[in-house]
Order: sequence, then C-alpha cells, then structure tokens
Amino acid sequence: MGKVKKMRRSEGGEGDLAQQYMEDTSIKQKSRAKVRPRKEEDEEFVDEKLSKKILAQARAQQEELEEEFGPQKKKAGPKTVSLGPGPSHGASDSEDDLGSEDEEHYEPIEVDADDEKAMEMFMSHNPPVRRTLADIIMEKITEKQTEIKTQLSDNASVQMQQLDERVVTMYQSIRQILQKYRSGKLPKAFKIIPRLRNWEQILYLTEPETWSAATMYQATRIFVSNMNAKMAQRFFNLVLYPRVRDDIAEYKRLNFHLYMAVQKSLFKPAAFFKGVLLPLCESGNCTLREAVIISSILSKNTIPMLHSAAAMLKIAEMDYNGANSIFLKTLLDKKYALPYRVIDAVVHHFIRFVTDKRELPVLWHQSLLTFIQRYKEDVSTEQKEALMELLRVQTHPTITGDIRRELVHSKCRDTEDAPGRADMEFD
Repeated sequence: MGKVKKMRRSEGGEGDLAQQYMEDTSIKQKSRAKVRPRKEEDEEFVDEKLSKKILAQARAQQEELEEEFGPQKKKAGPKTVSLGPGPSHGASDSEDDLGSEDEEHYEPIEVDADDEKAMEMFMSHNPPVRRTLADIIMEKITEKQTEIKTQLSDNASVQMQQLDERVVTMYQSIRQILQKYRSGKLPKAFKIIPRLRNWEQILYLTEPETWSAATMYQATRIFVSNMNAKMAQRFFNLVLYPRVRDDIAEYKRLNFHLYMAVQKSLFKPAAFFKGVLLPLCESGNCTLREAVIISSILSKNTIPMLHSAAAMLKIAEMDYNGANSIFLKTLLDKKYALPYRVIDAVVHHFIRFVTDKRELPVLWHQSLLTFIQRYKEDVSTEQKEALMELLRVQTHPTITGDIRRELVHSKCRDTEDAPGRADMEFD
C-alpha cells in the first residue's frame, strides 16, 4: 500500500489559510426564508364543490327544524301563546311561555249527556254558599266600620290595614292592565303582592274576578312560587277555584290558560287538594264536566303519595256524589303503595252502599273495579266477604262479573302481611 502523503504547509503560514478562506467563493450563504406561492382566490372565495356541500347541509338542517317546530318557528322570534281554540302569534312572557308543546296535551273533553243526568241524581239540592275573596273583604270592611270585634274563622282572617291613597290608585290602575292582559311582562307592583302581609286586601283592589285568563295563569305562577302552602291554599280557594268553576259553567269547557293554572297549582299539592279538589267534592254540586276536567289534570301529573293518600281518605269519608267516584278512580289508577288506613277507608266507602236502594251510576262500579284490580290483595278476609255481599246487592251487567272474578282469585292481607304500610300518618 502506498503511504498517505502529508499536505505541505504553504510558505505563507497560517495567514495564508485565512486569506484562502476569505477568498474562497465556493461557500455561499443562502437565505433561510422560504417564499410560498399564495393564491388570492383561496382567501376570498370557497371552492365551488365545498360551497355546494355547505348549502346542502344548511338546507337539510332547515328542513329538520321546520319538521320539528313548524315553518312559523324562527330562532330569533318570540314564542307563541294560544288564547283560544286556535294558536295566536303574539309575544309571550319572557319568564315562562306557554308553547305549542303544552297545547298538545290539552284536548277539549266531551261529556255524555246521559252520564251527566245520572250524576245529577246524586248532587246536593242545598249546596253551601260559595264565598269569594270579594265577599270576605266586604265582610271585613263592614266589620271594621261598625267596630265589631269577633273571632274570625280561618277563611275570613284577612289582615286589614289603612291603605295610602296613592297605593289604592296605583293598584286600581293596574286592574285595567290585568283585565286586558294577553302576554308580556306583568307590572312589578303586582309581582310583589305575595310578599305583602295584607295581600288579600291589595289583591281585592285589582278585582280578580275580572282578570283575563292569561293573567290568572301568570298570577298562579307568581303565588305558587312565593307563598307557603297555607297562603297558596287561600289563593286557590278564594280566587282560582271560583274562576275555574265559572268558566266551565259558562263555556262548557276550561280555557287553556286556566287549565295550565290548575296544573301549575299542583306544585303545591297540599294547597291544591285543600283549596280546590276537596272543596269541589264538598260542594255537593260538582258536575260531571268539572270532575272529568280536573281529574284529567290529576292523571297527567305526578303527585306525592302521602298527599294523594290523604285526599283519598277525605273523599272516602264524605257524603257520596258522582264526582267522588271519578276522583277516587283517577287517584287509584296511580297505583300507589297505600297504607292500610286508606285501604280500610275506601273499602268502608263502598260497603256502606249495601243498604242503598238507588241505582248507582256506572262511575261507581268503575271505581270499585279499579280499586279491586289495584288493591285486591291488601284487603282483609272480613272485608273481602263484605265486598262479595255488596256485589249481590249492587250489580252491573258487565262490570260486576269482573269484580267478582278478581276477588275470588286474590289473596288476603291476613295470610301475607305487607309490613311497614300501616304505620303511615297524615296531617
């Protein structure tokens, strides 16, 4: 192998190497910046194919929205409120709107004329006089003027105060708004009424009997949200209850806003039962139409078991009228795990008709069938025998056979106890 020859150092020394480096033109400094071609068209316009896809997707989404909400539903527009049999397109209260979804659940209820006549046979011929908020306020004003000091009953214990003339004038002017109200926001002075100590007296100035149906719904929302159960019960009994009955009697149906007001009152179930349902049963003249409409609201809403059980206990102990059977059937259909105290009261309610010589309406037989179907295994042996005796006296050509068959093939609670249900108490 040949030897690697060493490079000879130039005679110039190290300085020559530096000079050679500086003079060498083979090394060139290149710029690091890269210039990319830019298309002005891409900045200003979208590709034709992509724009077609975007428009197609937008159209598809619009069609889906129209199918779901209808062509009149606009994203930025106000929600609609129905004030009558057909939908209207006015602005609604921004706090809580009645939409088309609620209207779908509200259907006019038809009542058979023969059933209505059959129920009239069991109505009271001397119903108690119905008292409204105006009646109670006028009584209190008269009492204050004559300085009669008597102990007031619970229904008449209204806080009376000397009102400023400006307050009276303001709420009398608000009264005119409430009579014509359809949608939108209510006056703030009206919204603070539930927080006032003498709220009944202030409410009387607005004349609740002249409110529009939309005002009644909004007022129910406000009072339910801002009052305890006892005060809400007074509002239901003195304002909502008479208005609902008058509307049904006048138009043979319940206005949609009043229907929603009754439904909203179920947010305070104890107040609803004590202020609306039980007074309706105790009146003795509840019509079939009223009972069917109120029971339809009960069936569509969830109610706590204890409140429903207490209501069934009270209804079962009342003097019978046809409406009692409708309300009992509706509550029994909810399939609660009822305490034995309520079961015994309902059984006694039916057994007392053994000596009744009247021809009972079909509603009575239907409510008995519902009770037996749901709670046949919660009755005792003695109650079962008493019910079988009842079926020999009170019969229906198609329903009685089903009731008897259910009883025969059922067990009694004596043989198989259900612990923990007999200890429930009611207020």
